[in-house]
Amino acid sequence: MVRWRSGTVTAVRRRWSGAVELDVELPDGAPMRALAYPALVGDPEAGDRVLLNANALLMGLGTGGYALVVALPDRLPADPPRAVDTRDAGHLVKARYTPLQPILLGVDEEASPHHARLAAAESIDGMPVVTADLHSALPAILAGAHADAPGARVAYLLTDGGALPAWFSRTLAGLAGHLAGTVTVGQAFGGDLEASTLHSGLLAARHVLDADLAIVAQGPGNLGTGTRWGFSGVAVGEAVNAVATLGGRPVGSLRVSAADPRPRHRGVSHHSLTAYGRVALAPAELVVPDGLDTELAAAVAAALAPLADRHRIVTVPADGLDAALRASPVSLSTMGRGLDADHAYFLAAAAAGRHAAGLLA
Repeated sequence: MVRWRSGTVTAVRRRWSGAVELDVELPDGAPMRALAYPALVGDPEAGDRVLLNANALLMGLGTGGYALVVALPDRLPADPPRAVDTRDAGHLVKARYTPLQPILLGVDEEASPHHARLAAAESIDGMPVVTADLHSALPAILAGAHADAPGARVAYLLTDGGALPAWFSRTLAGLAGHLAGTVTVGQAFGGDLEASTLHSGLLAARHVLDADLAIVAQGPGNLGTGTRWGFSGVAVGEAVNAVATLGGRPVGSLRVSAADPRPRHRGVSHHSLTAYGRVALAPAELVVPDGLDTELAAAVAAALAPLADRHRIVTVPADGLDAALRASPVSLSTMGRGLDADHAYFLAAAAAGRHAAGLLA
């Protein structure tokens, strides 16, 4: 189940919020690229011996192509500054019953300064919430929202369908200062706020981060099996239900592409059709940008027609969205394709952000 390796750090390379990239040399002299989360394992230095989980790297996974540092066995980090033998510092356990489970302060638990506010909260007060099935949609949705409402406070809810540590995302690190904050929900952790469920996370986004609108998407590194139901992004449909349950306005960002080599993802991806067409029981506003290529626009319209009985299909002007996408503070990439290689994908996400911002008026 785990391909273990041990080695010695030869160089500390890039750093971003919560993560550090390393060069490691194995006992046989072979090099290995590794990633450490200092908050979990300590801060590696050149010369440190490290224990590695090498599964993702040896499998050649594109998103998770690192060996992950499990421990610095000869230089363990100090205990947290606050005692964990009481609940005063929180008792929210995430990545539960794995060897690296952290204990965190949940935004709504008794020791939290926000407990009373969230204990009384029942609604997100009509807040627009954009749901998306891929992490790569996050910066595009944000660009679309800020194109027309640059002052809007946008919160991000990172669900646990992909990377559990928010620290893994270089995109999220690059968006610091552009988001009102990140709430990590479910088994995900490492955000500005920790929530045990998407429902409590949505309430925290509204009542603690004072968000005007929110984006819900899994972290990078989604799981897919090539089947209708075997994809972690199917949870987008459940997110629509949660938003509606809490009195919000669900806005569906559609996964649209004319460039994906896999037929099941061209036009509207079957993942979007399953999530919104089969899993979402509450109505959402599904956004299509105008100006798509004629053939692609026809394919999108045909795919969405069966969903129109439950959802409202909204066509949103695309004027200015290309410029907003090109001005993104982080590079845009999905499945290895950049903005120009898969323009429709990013345009659809930006249009969803624009529509959500328009609901604030």
